[in-house]
Amino acid sequence: MVFEGSSSAISHTGKIRSNNQDSGYSGANLFAVADGMGGHAGGDVASSIAIHQLEQLDQAYDSTDDAQASLQAAVTTAAGDLIRAAKERPELAGLGTTVSAIIMVDDHAVVGHIGDSRIYLYRDDELTQITTDHTFVQRLVDSGRITPEEARYHPRRSVLMRVLSDMDNDPELDMFVMPALPGDRWLLCSDGLTGVVDDAHILKAMRLGLAPGRTADNLLKQALDGGAPDNVTIVIVEVGGQHPLSSGTPTIVGAASTPSGVLIPPARAPRTSWLHPVRQAANDPSHFEPAADYLEELIEEDRRRAKRRRIGWIAALVIVILALTGAGFLAYNWTQTRYFVGADEDSVVIFQGVQQSIGPISLSSEVEDTGILLANLPPYQRASVERTINARSLSDAQAIVDRLRVGEEAVTGETATPTPTPPPTLAPTPVPTSTPAGAALTTDGEVIG
Repeated sequence: MVFEGSSSAISHTGKIRSNNQDSGYSGANLFAVADGMGGHAGGDVASSIAIHQLEQLDQAYDSTDDAQASLQAAVTTAAGDLIRAAKERPELAGLGTTVSAIIMVDDHAVVGHIGDSRIYLYRDDELTQITTDHTFVQRLVDSGRITPEEARYHPRRSVLMRVLSDMDNDPELDMFVMPALPGDRWLLCSDGLTGVVDDAHILKAMRLGLAPGRTADNLLKQALDGGAPDNVTIVIVEVGGQHPLSSGTPTIVGAASTPSGVLIPPARAPRTSWLHPVRQAANDPSHFEPAADYLEELIEEDRRRAKRRRIGWIAALVIVILALTGAGFLAYNWTQTRYFVGADEDSVVIFQGVQQSIGPISLSSEVEDTGILLANLPPYQRASVERTINARSLSDAQAIVDRLRVGEEAVTGETATPTPTPPPTLAPTPVPTSTPAGAALTTDGEVIG
């Protein structure tokens, strides 16, 4: 049965890379995306080989089992083609590609997947990623060691743990069957899209309800606006829906659209200057498949990185705590150089510190209760005291209290008795007396003779 609906495929080199290693296919029953790896030498060749093998599957199938068997056979044949290509052309050694494909069989979708290109399903206003990335960071996410958000920026996010390559003639493909309902939208894309545009923005684009071609253009524009450091390939399939199939002609995009034997010159490299240095790493392979013992090395490195990260966070936390403690100590010492005149329940008091508090901690303490009753002050002075009066020093505060005493005298009519100051103690001055010559004094001061 021929699939009824509409679809669109688009591929773009991106803003950084100089050639397109992605390939995509949109036909009557088959829809696929392949993201090549191997740099200039082999990425485009690998994705082209995979798509050209898969396009032979674009036909009606009697059952989903037949479609699954054909899909597995085509991928295995593509792996053999990659191996032969690497033997015939040694410079292609290490080439490989991801493959994400859907074959529509009646009201079911047969899904095949290997690598980190993705397939999403938009249904009932929800977007669901139905494939699992075969990457090192996805293993870390699955084991709970990092979050999906951390995986987006992990330095090893390009490490593929499973891929269609010239090193395995029997690739392990994830395969399953899902129901395809009218109104469903399937999105197949390379990581050039998902590495820049997150799921929330993809969902927003899907919700607009535009035709598949316009939706693909919208997503591509978002990727380009985000810098598009990698090739971007998008295939959108709408089951039934309001956008009828405009053409049954298969569409091939990306590297696979180049006729065999035709060389496409790479895009001109950006001009360099000291203001605009060239980004050398941009055209390095976006993916690579590790050797057998590479995973253990990565896990150990990840452990070391996590340990360094914990130590860094602890050190930073200690520094922050010490800095806050030191700043708090200096700030408190400064507050204790200040004074103000305020009130307790009924009298005027001199305080040391500042009026503010930090939670339950008061930044002032009582120095002297002056004995001046608030009730005995003129209204304006009483209001000033209740609002508190700042003083530059203790002597300044005492001068303010003296002025308040004057106000108290004016209200009560009484003269405040100043605190007596004892006079300095002086030695008694002896009183001189006249004593006749030859006379003597008794102990009582009487003259004898």
